[in-house]
Amino acid sequence: MLKLLKNKQAMELVQVAILIALAVGLGLIFKSEITAFVNNTFEGLNGF
Repeated sequence: MLKLLKNKQAMELVQVAILIALAVGLGLIFKSEITAFVNNTFEGLNGF
């Protein structure tokens, strides 16, 4: 029973690591688009 519980915890850790790696990868791929979006948004907010 304890071995099964440790296995589930290990699988959850692997899933979290994969999700973090995916988020970082997407951030690097779309870095210029994200930067442009944020800059446009703040320019619009400061325009008032």
